[in-house]
Amino acid sequence: MSLINEETVISLKNIVWHRSGKDILKNISWDVQKGEHWALLGLNGSGKTSILKMITGYQWPNGGEVSVLGKVFGKTNIPELRKSIGWVSSSLDDQYQSRPGDTAFEVVLSGKFASIGLYEEITEKDAAKAMELMRQFRISHLADQLIMSLSQGERRRAMIARALMSSPRLLILDEPCNGLDIYSKEELLGTIEEMVAKPGGPTLLYVTHHIEEIVPSVSHALLIKSGEVVALGEKASTLTESLLERTFKVPISLDWENGRPWVRIKAYAEKK
Repeated sequence: MSLINEETVISLKNIVWHRSGKDILKNISWDVQKGEHWALLGLNGSGKTSILKMITGYQWPNGGEVSVLGKVFGKTNIPELRKSIGWVSSSLDDQYQSRPGDTAFEVVLSGKFASIGLYEEITEKDAAKAMELMRQFRISHLADQLIMSLSQGERRRAMIARALMSSPRLLILDEPCNGLDIYSKEELLGTIEEMVAKPGGPTLLYVTHHIEEIVPSVSHALLIKSGEVVALGEKASTLTESLLERTFKVPISLDWENGRPWVRIKAYAEKK
């Protein structure tokens, strides 16, 4: 088993991946260090999901090297490594459609085993941790309710709590606000900000194409377009009008308020 600097959470070196004769990722190099929290930004189809699959070992590059949490892919046990990675996306909701009888509490508990459903013995310690996470995400009063009876925002918070049950060192939130109304979105973002601001938590990788979702505690950003890196680094130097225009292919103006970036599409505003 090969080891690298344990302060390096993610390291992608010259990653190339192509499918059906099309280049999907083109020479991607990116390092994430312990203590950093990153936003991964790009249009749909830009390569964001492909990068996530590289990081979690569900997809292998045609060229380059991947290491996560100090383990070099190809020289480590990927299923074992995944136990240290939490991944939350709206697709998790779909997997529970076939389990309408699961309660929110059971869903959170299942995160310890990364299973859809509970099939192993639960200890008092497990139950106490699940309830504490539900309190942290302000859903403890919903513990006995069926997961599919919850609102989308409540389910999303339950899924993040589920991901934290295994105490992951890396937490990937893949468009967690997808489908949420403005109130539910802001409520979830507030909860994420509280989580990230606490010391000792996992490194966060927040994936989105909505710039305003980047909460203050996210420290860095990677911008990707058509499988290539546009820019990466500290968010103050990366989230600029010119770099965002290159990434999203529209003219914008950018403002910062309460530590969050907000954009206005110039072309639409000028037509009014």
